[in-house]
Amino acid sequence: MFPTDQATWEGFRGMDDVVIVGGGHNGLVAAAYLARAGKSVRVLEKLPHVGGAAVSASPWEGVDARLSRFSYLVSLLPDRIVSDLGLNLALRSRAASSYTPNGRTGLLVERSPGEATVKSFEAVCGSLDDWDRWQRWYADLELMARALAPTLLEPLVSKEHLRVHVDAVVRGRLWEQVFERPLGATLQELFDNNLVRGVVATDALIGTHASLHSLSANKCFLYHVIGNGTGEWKVPVGGMGGVTAELERVAREAGAQIVTGAEVTSVESDGETASVTYGDTTVEARFVLSNVAPSVLGRLQGKEVHDEPGCQLKINMLLRRLPELKSGVDARLAFAGTFHLDESYDQLETAYLESAAGEVPSVLPGEMYCHSLTDPSILGPSLKGHETLTLFGLHLPASLFEGRNDELRDELVRRYLDQLNTHLVEPVQDCLAVDARGNPCIEARTPLDLESELGLPGGNIFHGELDWPFAETGDQVGKWGVETEVDNVFVCGAGSRRGGGVSGIGGHNAAQAVLERF
Repeated sequence: MFPTDQATWEGFRGMDDVVIVGGGHNGLVAAAYLARAGKSVRVLEKLPHVGGAAVSASPWEGVDARLSRFSYLVSLLPDRIVSDLGLNLALRSRAASSYTPNGRTGLLVERSPGEATVKSFEAVCGSLDDWDRWQRWYADLELMARALAPTLLEPLVSKEHLRVHVDAVVRGRLWEQVFERPLGATLQELFDNNLVRGVVATDALIGTHASLHSLSANKCFLYHVIGNGTGEWKVPVGGMGGVTAELERVAREAGAQIVTGAEVTSVESDGETASVTYGDTTVEARFVLSNVAPSVLGRLQGKEVHDEPGCQLKINMLLRRLPELKSGVDARLAFAGTFHLDESYDQLETAYLESAAGEVPSVLPGEMYCHSLTDPSILGPSLKGHETLTLFGLHLPASLFEGRNDELRDELVRRYLDQLNTHLVEPVQDCLAVDARGNPCIEARTPLDLESELGLPGGNIFHGELDWPFAETGDQVGKWGVETEVDNVFVCGAGSRRGGGVSGIGGHNAAQAVLERF
């Protein structure tokens, strides 16, 4: 409970209104909203800079590049947050949605599908049946996205209420297919071609270690297709660091105090006031917002907690030129969107089963894209003609790397490049740029690397398993999905209900929950 008498509130003088633990993008969003509402806000970030995983930097000595080293695309960030905070952001559409090599052919999905996409489906599938089903499926998903996206910035509603909302705009079985029936079963029913099924399925597995016959995959799929009412994943101009820089700017201009190099070691609260310790300093606040993983918050509160590890490999490359494809498709088109590497439906499911059994997948599923084709600003003048290439590998849980992180990281890089080379006219290794020391410009990050460098438990990019964007019967999630068992401690990061991805939604909702209590 919170005090309502003036005398008690007088005792709060001299303390911060809000302390935010963690200076990732969600924490900055919350700080900006709260400071603009006139609240005193202190953001504590243990790293020397804010942004968490949403940063731009060059991993290579003497190379003038600003890569999105960790998070790399933006879909879930609502226009409403951009408008509310006055963010000066440029998010650009990619020239293609995706390309999936398939021997001497390949499946090309243009951003605005035209003749090339139709011919591609016919060549790969032998007919246009799957293309017709694809169009109907994604048209229905877009209708659902338009209906659901605005609700992410509102108080949670019940599952039944949200179903009525979706059913009102999308007829048929879409609710059942997305929310109640495993996505794998739906894809097997909808599409005949194994490659087509896989292209759809990858949105269910980014950062999620699950079978396509688990509803965990459905949750991941949902958030990947409803972002900002369109589901389109866009390239942030200037890299992810450009997003962070704008959020930091508006937070500071609103009056938020941002302290870097400030690792929080404890959070204590009696439900009315809280104390947060970092270094040799302890500050008091009316409210605490946690922008770290829920398990990290639990440890700061002195609890025994369980981490939910991550499951991916990230590879960043700088190339002197893009390699040509054996299929003859223009590499500047194929790599502009999502380039699917060994991600057919069967390959995805096999990789999950093997990794769940403690084995490195025999065939590694992954996807790539070239940021610099859409946004060349991330490369300095000395890198004219160069291109970036980013690979995100699936179904590689943290447990596989324990005790052999460096060894397995190197092995996976070699294997991924070898798999990519089967589709190229020349080895991608021959296209790599070199740094000031003559070393190839390539780096990889495992879940254990993310834990060590960013503090993500087990390298989980979502801070834990994703949740449905509604309240179910018996849920104890609170009005906004950010509440904890302590009245004045809230979760504002990816671990909040409707968190995950670069969205700012957790930060917005936590700020609203706090403002309602003043």
